[in-house]
Order: sequence, then structure tokens, then C-alpha cells
Amino acid sequence: MAGAVTELEVGGTTVRVTSADRVIFPATDSTPEASKLDVVQYYASVGEAILRALHLRPTTLERWPKGVHPDIKQATRSDPHGDAFFQKRIPKGAPPWVETAHITFPSGRTADEVCPTESAVAAWAAQIGTITFHPWPVRRADVDHPDELRIDLDPQPGTDFADAVRVAGEARGLLDDLGIRGFPKTSGNRGVHIYMRIEPLWTFTDVRHAAIAFGRELERRMPGRVTTKWWKEERGDAIFVDYNQNARDRTIASAYSLRPLPGGPVSTPVAWEELDGLDPREFTLRTVPSRFAELGDLHDEIDDVHHSLEPLLEMYERDEVEGLGDMPYPPEYPKMPGEPMRVQPSRKRG
Repeated sequence: MAGAVTELEVGGTTVRVTSADRVIFPATDSTPEASKLDVVQYYASVGEAILRALHLRPTTLERWPKGVHPDIKQATRSDPHGDAFFQKRIPKGAPPWVETAHITFPSGRTADEVCPTESAVAAWAAQIGTITFHPWPVRRADVDHPDELRIDLDPQPGTDFADAVRVAGEARGLLDDLGIRGFPKTSGNRGVHIYMRIEPLWTFTDVRHAAIAFGRELERRMPGRVTTKWWKEERGDAIFVDYNQNARDRTIASAYSLRPLPGGPVSTPVAWEELDGLDPREFTLRTVPSRFAELGDLHDEIDDVHHSLEPLLEMYERDEVEGLGDMPYPPEYPKMPGEPMRVQPSRKRG
């Protein structure tokens, strides 16, 4: 039997929702179930804000068309057959108003990715099962020079969100020292993300080096509590600054993206002052629309200033003089210029 069908007006565009009553997020002890229509309506309710995060950016769609259920199989690089998957090329049958951007992967292969130009795109993507939006840190007009530096503070085993918040506080101080304005958000899980707009003058390699330099300075300021070590066996009980999130074709869940976790948590922009004592689990598809209606988009000034990377690149160069060079790329990347041996330390010792 066919599911319920309805239509929504989103930013002046009609979005048709099929199987509207399909359960996407099952109920939990603290949250009611959420249907596909609930997810589409969520993205419609924050349409202006998520468009600010996605506007003119090549965007990978993380699709869970059957919903976020415990028995759903996720596709992986080793096994691409799954019920949940990342869509890097525009899906067949997309409406003509869904535009694209042409991008090149580290392998040299290319694709035409969804490139949102209006708020209805997020609602349409939710209709085809998209839970999370993963935008590139570039705009369509220049896909080789990022305009965004992203700092991903990722709790490791033995640490939690509160630890990430403490590191975020130190990161704020470092940004102040550099004269850079950062915009924090929850990851939608256990971490904290900090975004900053930069002038689109540098390559992905440069931006990644800037993130490495930022992470190393945090390590110096918070010894034992922050790490930039790529290999998990070396990280210990620390917050990992994932510098590789700034490599080409590596992306982070956008502001206002749902995450495929119980309860429908949201990666939510926050004020620096509210991070301390915050419970990120409070931000869900049920609660964020009213927060947005009350506070507006806390990232609404993110495009006002584009900063220079020179201070961070000078820090990276100073580290090089001290013997700290480049760091490993993710395993699926080809060998990159200047990269050290990509060998797990325990195997290297063996």
C-alpha cells in the first residue's frame, strides 16, 4: 500500500513528500518517533539558516531512505551495498531547480554534486531520505580554494563533551590572539565544531596545514588534554583535533544538519558563553525549530568577515623549522606531497 503523500511550500517552491508517514527516527525513552514528514518539516523550518551553511557549496548527501533503525546496514568503502549511504553525485530524477557544482576528488575522478541555491533543496533532499548534509568548504565559483577553515574537536575514549567544551574555550582564546572570529556549534553527537571564514586564496593543502598548526598550538597550551595524533593508538585520553577534516573531499555535518542517531539530534550553532554546562542532547528536530524561532541563526554573521590564513601558516612554517612537518592523510588518499610514511606506529615498530 502506498504511503501518505503531501506537499509543502518551502521558500516559494513546492516540495512533494511521498511515504510521508514512514518512521525515520523510532521513539526513544525521551523522544517520540519522527516521520519523514517531520524531517522534511524540520528542514523547512530552518530553511534560511541551513541555506546559509550550504549556499553554493558542493554538498554530499548522507541518505537513510529506510530510516534510522538499528537493523539498517550502512554502506562502506569495502562494502558499498547498504541501506544507508553517502551520495556524492546528484540523484537521478532530481527537480530542475536542484543545481550542481563540478568537483574533483583526490583520486582525480570528478562528479556533479548537489549545490543548494534555495532553501527548498534541503527539504527535497530530506524527501529522498537525506538525514545529514556534508558541504565542501568551497563555493561553486572556485572549488579549489576553500573559504572556510573547520576545527573539529573530537572526544576520544575516556573523554566527553565537557572535555571538548574546555578545549573549545582555549581555542576561543587562541582565535582572539590571532584576530580571527570563530563560530562554534555542537557536532550533533559528542564533539564541538568551530568554523571561520577565510579569504579564498589558499589551496586545500594550505588550509589543512593551518588546521595542523592550530591543533599543535592547542596541544602546547593544553598538554595531555589535546592531541593531533592521527593514529588512534597514540591519542590517549585527549580531545583529537581532526586536521584532516580540511583535506579535499573531507566534510563535516553542516550547521542545522540532523545526525543519524536516536532522537534526531541536530548539529546546532551555539554562543560561546552557553557551551559550558550545555547538554547537546537537548538539541533535536523537535526542539531546534523553536530555538531558531526565538534566537535566530547564531551563525548569521559568519559571512561578514573573511580572515587571512597567514598567521596560522607562519605558525606551521615555524613548526617545520623545529622539525614538525606534515602529518598523515586518511588511508583512502593517494600518497600526498610532503606526507610522512603512512604506517601505523605499532606496525612500523614490528
